[in-house]
Amino acid sequence: MFYDKAKIYIKSGDGGDGMISFRREKFVPFGGPDGGDGGKGGDIVFTVGRHLNSLIKFHRQVHFRAGNGEHGGKANRTGANGETLLLEVPPGTVIRDAETEELLADLVEEGQEVMLLAGGRGGRGNARFVNSVNQAPRLAERGEPGEEMWITLELKLIADVGIVGVPNAGKSTLLSVISAARPKIANYPFTTLQPNLGVASLDDNETMVFADIPGLIEGAAEGIGLGHDFLRHVERTRVLVHLLDGAAAEPLEDWAMINQELAMYDVEMEKKPQLVVMNKLDLPDGIAWEPILAEEVKKAGYAFCAISAVTGQGVREMLYKVKQMLDEAPAPEVYEQEPVVIRAQEEETFWIERESKGWRVHGKQIERIAAMTYFEFDATLNRFQHILEKMGITQALEEAGVQTGDIVYIGDEELEWAE
Repeated sequence: MFYDKAKIYIKSGDGGDGMISFRREKFVPFGGPDGGDGGKGGDIVFTVGRHLNSLIKFHRQVHFRAGNGEHGGKANRTGANGETLLLEVPPGTVIRDAETEELLADLVEEGQEVMLLAGGRGGRGNARFVNSVNQAPRLAERGEPGEEMWITLELKLIADVGIVGVPNAGKSTLLSVISAARPKIANYPFTTLQPNLGVASLDDNETMVFADIPGLIEGAAEGIGLGHDFLRHVERTRVLVHLLDGAAAEPLEDWAMINQELAMYDVEMEKKPQLVVMNKLDLPDGIAWEPILAEEVKKAGYAFCAISAVTGQGVREMLYKVKQMLDEAPAPEVYEQEPVVIRAQEEETFWIERESKGWRVHGKQIERIAAMTYFEFDATLNRFQHILEKMGITQALEEAGVQTGDIVYIGDEELEWAE
C-alpha cells in the first residue's frame, strides 16, 4: 500500500531543572551558591531523505518525542542538553498544523531541514540569581516545558512528467514500456490504486521521471472517488501527458472532462504544458479516431501524437516530444525554505475563567512561568507571587471574586489562594 498521508504527534524536549545548591567545603565558611543550570530540551527537526518514497514510517509510529534536558548539578555543573529528534521524510512532503491546517514547511530538496519545535530552555540554578542584595539566593527555575502539537504530513510526488487520463486508458502499461517500473496492469478500470514513478532514458544518458497518476473520474476535484488523493500528485509535475483511450466511445469527452477536473482542483493546472497522446493505435477504433482527435486537439492549441503502448509504435517519438516540451517549459521552482520555529508567544495577555472547583488563569506566558517555578521553596513562591502582581493577575482575580481558600489553576499547577 502507498502511504502518502499521515497525522502524527510531536513534542520537543523539556528543559532540565536548575539546582539550588551551596558550596560547602572544610575551611571555606562562605562557599556561596553553586547550583547549575538545567540543559536545553531537544528540538524536533524534519529533513528530506532521498531514499524515502512514502510515509509508511509515520503509520507504524504516531508519537514522536525529543530528549529532555538533564537537571543542573552542584559546583555549577550545567545539565546535558536533550537529544534532538531528526525525522526523515520523502522529497515533496508538505507539513501542516493538524488543527488550523496552516502550512508549516514544504520540504522538496534532498538534505533540506526545518526545525518545527524548539526544545524548552533549561532552568537557571541559584548561582544565576546572586546579586548585591541577595548573596545566598534560595531561588532557581524548573526547566521550560517542551512544545507539542499534532501535524499532518502530505506527500506530493516530484516528477518531471505526469501521465493523466481516465481509468483503463493505458497509463500503467505506458509507464512499464518507457521505464523499469512494473505497476499492476489488467484490463479493467481502477486497477491502479496508487501513483507509480518510473525513469525513462533517452540518448546521451538523458532521463525523465514519469509519474503514473491513477485514473481520474468526473467529480474528482470535489473528492469523488479518490480524486483529491491523486490530483495533488500532479501539482509538482512540469509537463502533462494526457493519455486518451483510442478504444473509448468518446475520447474527446474524456479529454474535456479530465481537463475540467484539473482546472477545478487548481487553476494553475491549465497552464502546464500538455501533450495529448492517443493510445491503442494498434486497434481499429484507435486508427479511426486518430485523424479526428489530431484535428480537434491541434485546433484547441495542444500538441498531439498517437501511440500503441502495447506494441511500442510511436512511443520513442513521443518521448522526444516530451523532452522537447520539458526543455521549453519554465525552470522548476526553487524552494528556499527558511527554518520554521514555532515558539510559544511571549504574550502578557491572560484571562480568568470560573470553574466548578475554583478559578483558572489562562495565558501562555504565565502558564510557562508557573511550570518553571519551584513551589516547594518560599523564595521561589514569593517570586511567583510578585510576578502575578506585576502582570495584574492578582488584582484581576480579586476583582473576579476569588476568596481565601479557593483553588486557582494555572497550567498544570493547582494553587490555594491566600491573603
